[in-house]
Parts: sequence; structure tokens; C-alpha cells
Amino acid sequence: MEKELQLKDLYDGFRDAKTIKAYKKIIDDDLKDYDGIINIMEVCGGHTHTIMKYGIPQLINKKINFIHGPGCPVCVMPKERIDSAYELSLQEDVILVTLGDMIKVPGSRGSLQNARSQGADVRFVYSPMECIKIASENPNKTVVFFAIGFETTTPMTCALLEQVIKQDITNILFHINHITVPEVMRVLVQSSDCKIDAFLGPSHVSVISGSKIYEEFPRDYNKPVVVSGFEPVDVMQSLYMIVKQFVEKRSDLEIEYKRLVSYEGNIKAQELINKYFKKVPFKFRGIGEVEDSGYELKEQYDKYNAKIAYKEILPTKEVKDNKACRCPDILKGVAKPHDCKIFGTLCTPTNPIGSCMVSSEGACSAYYKYGNLL
Repeated sequence: MEKELQLKDLYDGFRDAKTIKAYKKIIDDDLKDYDGIINIMEVCGGHTHTIMKYGIPQLINKKINFIHGPGCPVCVMPKERIDSAYELSLQEDVILVTLGDMIKVPGSRGSLQNARSQGADVRFVYSPMECIKIASENPNKTVVFFAIGFETTTPMTCALLEQVIKQDITNILFHINHITVPEVMRVLVQSSDCKIDAFLGPSHVSVISGSKIYEEFPRDYNKPVVVSGFEPVDVMQSLYMIVKQFVEKRSDLEIEYKRLVSYEGNIKAQELINKYFKKVPFKFRGIGEVEDSGYELKEQYDKYNAKIAYKEILPTKEVKDNKACRCPDILKGVAKPHDCKIFGTLCTPTNPIGSCMVSSEGACSAYYKYGNLL
């Protein structure tokens, strides 16, 4: 009788210690005659947590240095937008729905967790489609979906909007906060204090957008990009591929995560995004406004736009970050979490001051959780 397939059977091989150590040896051999340090930015917080959890900085050759990038959608969410979510949640006729990572993120007025303690109806979902059930069960309330995330989650918001239109649901609105990866990467490589030599590109983004979105970085900035999976063997193989490019003195776009990533990506998902959304500037927390890095509903869908429906009560004042917090420098890759004076003392996961600590994908959260490995 055949053994029933278990979930762990699908990922065990990508966490195999012998394979990880074999890649370490190959990388050591390749770097034996290489002179210098290779600064590699892992754009996504998911990669940061894999790197820290599995002790890769301690394992890998010291000629490789990791720089932690801004690919955590909660970490880069400006306080003004968090304040908007907070204010919307306090409206008597509103049920605010969003993804779970948003619950503890502090704005200038408090977090959504604080709003809940004041009686606000705030709900956290795994799938945006749950909004339809919530709206059906609460016909006298307006369900506002506070949509967050990079390209990975954007099509799900579009799919919800499409169903809202098809089913003529009148009590669901959208507050769009979706962002895209390449534009902020471009800002980083163009900055005067850029230390980045190469990128680990997030594979889940490329499942949707394709690897093509990273073409400009090796071509125009001489920065190799390897689109990597999130298991430790994926990361080690990707590091090997980057090192090989440096040893061979080339700069290319390569895909490690060929299990799902293609050059073109998911065309249907891209068409859905382009159908409902337009590109707009987005203010990245700690980095500033980045042109064409955000999405917003197209004008023909204004009737579903919570920013228009609740324009009179949404805050517009710019909010400054805590001066003691170094999240802006960490998000730009010019500082490590332990360079921050309040890291692990005043700023902890139970009392997060900076956005990099509050999110499960944040660099500070990873360092706090796995820092004993350093």
C-alpha cells in the first residue's frame, strides 16, 4: 500500500542539511580566489526570516553580506494610511476587513487592535473573498476591505471586486494600498548610499508578474538578480548562482524557483490587475514617495472606492516616524536591526515602535526571534 502524501513530504527536501552544506562547500570553493565582499539584498521579508531562522549568515562564506530590503508590505505602510484604516474602523456603519499582519501596526492614533478594544468591528481574513459572506450577513453595514500587499495579493483583490460587480453587491468598498516591487528597487540602486551588489528576487511576486520585471537591474545597473524560492535550499542555490555570476564577471537575470516562476508570469492575473487598477505614486515608509509604485482603482470604479466615499473623515496630515527608530535605514539596507539603539529594549514584538518589528515579515522581528543564532 502506497504511503499517503503528507505536506512535509513536499518541502522536506528543500530543508535537507546535506544539500545545504554541499552548496556551502561549492560557494566556498568558488569564492576562494574572489577578492571583496558581495552585498546581496533579499528584497522580501520572507527571505529574511528563512536566512535568519536557518542560520545562513553564520553558515555562509564571510565574503557574502546580507542587506535586508523593503519587501514587507506592512513594514513600508506609512502611518497616514494606518491612520485611515483606524479612522474607518471607528465609523458606526463600517466593518473593516484586512489581512492579519495589519492588526498590531501602530499609526499615530493607535493600531487596529486598539480600535477593536474601543468597540470597532475589525476583522482579519485569509482570503478577500470572505468579504462577500460578511457583507451578506451584515446588509445594513458597509464592509471596507483595506487591501494590502505587493503583486502577490493584488489579483485576489481584483477577483473580489469582479465578484462584487457581477453580483451587484452594494455594501462592499475598497481602500487600496497595493504596491509593486521594481520601482522601489530602482530607487534603492539609484541612491547615493547604495551598497547593493545583487538581489534575491521574491519568487511569489514573479509567479504573478514574471521574472521580466527585474530585467532592468542587470541590464541598466549591473546588479545581478536571481529569483529565489523561500526554503533554505532555494536560498543556498540562489546564493550559489549569484556568486557564480560574480566569479564569471557577468550580470544576468536568472530564475532559481523554476518550479513556478516563468519569464512572462501569470498573464490572466496581470490582465485582471490592468483591468481594474492604475499605477499611482506611493509613499514608502522610511523611503519616501516612489513614482508609479502603487495601485489605485480606475476612475470608472470610483463607486467602490472607500477613499472617495469617506473622503471627509480620512486624515490627510503627514505623520513623522519616531526619531529613535532606525527602520528607515534598515528598509534602505544601510543599517542592521542591531544598529538601532531601541532594538530589543524599548522596541520588541509586544511593544513595537517601528514597522520592522511589528510585522511577522519585518527584519527586526526576524533578528529578535532568531538573534540568539548570531
